[in-house]
Amino acid sequence: MSGKLRLGEGETVRTACARAVLRTGVDEATGEVLSAAVLVQRVGWCADLVAGMVAALIGEHWNTADVEVLAAGVDAGGRRLPSQAWMALRRLGWAVTAPEGVRVNDRVVRMAQEQAGRVHRSAVWRAEVTAGVLAAWPADPRKRTPGEWEQVRKAIPGGEHLPSNVIKGRTRQAVTFVKANGRLPVDVFELEGVPRIPRMLLLAACDRQQATIERSDTDPATALLRLQLPTRPDPQTYRDWTWVECRITLPSTVPASAVLHLPTLRLTDGMVRADMAYTHAVPKARTTGHSVALGVDWGLNTLLSAGALRLGQDGRITVLGAGGQFRAAGILAKQHRLRRQSERLHAKADQYQRLIGVDERHHLVGKHAVIRDEIRHVSARRQNLNDALAWAAARWTVDQAIAARTSVIYLEDLRSMEARGMGHSLNTRLSQQVRGKISDRMRHLAAEHGIAVVTVPARNTSKHRPRPQHLQAPM
Repeated sequence: MSGKLRLGEGETVRTACARAVLRTGVDEATGEVLSAAVLVQRVGWCADLVAGMVAALIGEHWNTADVEVLAAGVDAGGRRLPSQAWMALRRLGWAVTAPEGVRVNDRVVRMAQEQAGRVHRSAVWRAEVTAGVLAAWPADPRKRTPGEWEQVRKAIPGGEHLPSNVIKGRTRQAVTFVKANGRLPVDVFELEGVPRIPRMLLLAACDRQQATIERSDTDPATALLRLQLPTRPDPQTYRDWTWVECRITLPSTVPASAVLHLPTLRLTDGMVRADMAYTHAVPKARTTGHSVALGVDWGLNTLLSAGALRLGQDGRITVLGAGGQFRAAGILAKQHRLRRQSERLHAKADQYQRLIGVDERHHLVGKHAVIRDEIRHVSARRQNLNDALAWAAARWTVDQAIAARTSVIYLEDLRSMEARGMGHSLNTRLSQQVRGKISDRMRHLAAEHGIAVVTVPARNTSKHRPRPQHLQAPM
């Protein structure tokens, strides 16, 4: 952590995250300026060492028994496990060592244990859902009866509030496994297999002996990150590790008074990206006593519709202005074009795979690799487009609330909405909406201004909404 955070009256602490890029660095031992390519290489060597240890640790404990032990939250002596994943794994005795002949310090091992512990903890919820779906397997997986829906929800902890599309997704995943193996999977660990290990460095698990970050006293938009990186892919001694200084240009969204935390470094698109976590003070959102609110409704062509309302002392609700609409027809059209392109590429890749079979020398192997690369490229474009759309829609909504001076946003809860019965094209368009991302981004941005975001059940919201009276035009 860099600095101290002081709170005023009516303020609360909020932790957020911003992204930055590490473009160059300076090796403190030699004074050499490291180019972006050299920095990527050295960070990649460290990330590869960590990923290898993470893979070994996950491969050893990727089973139901070990995950349940971690999820129980207590060790063999009945003591509560620490919240830090690496400390919890050490308390349980889940040790990991560097490859033979490679020298790393204990902080690098911490990063590996932290990453492995987070992966295991994230598997707990998926394991419970999958176990419930398998325990209440329906006679026809394509269509459950009302009784079968009741059974599967009872078999899943908290299943009565779980969106049905989550259960359907797990069911389709199990059906695919049955087609390939002729039987149901035993658990989620057999259904999903060992997860892919990303190349990343969780510096939050380290202390000052591995990494430090300080904000510049002269330029609040700049921070100095110092971390130890290897000078070769297989460091033999501690002398093969040197300190590297990296200057980070902070995004404009990071307040000047924010307290910085050690980031997570990721290698993407040939660059070192840093997920910058920071803590700052924000106005405390009220839970009661709201008199002006912004109501937000979802649509298909008009993605969002919003209108401000005032609650009078006599209990009457007054509409403020005519409201507004967030239209994203062009972005949604591009989104659907990319979806159709992705479907065609997947169909072509599946056909190539059937023709290739197990023959690694088949003449279609090269074309199949090209198609797989194009699929990843299209998927990245779709993800970036969805992220941009989610941020734009959330920003528009919060700006509407700020302009109307509202203290709360009421958002229609459509988590359990299913797209069905409206034709293949319309069903797909509804299911492709990025409502979940928009809701998350909206809460993130509203917290900056002390605005509460409340989700309301979708049932009857359109039926009982106030409707304008249309009068006949004079002759």
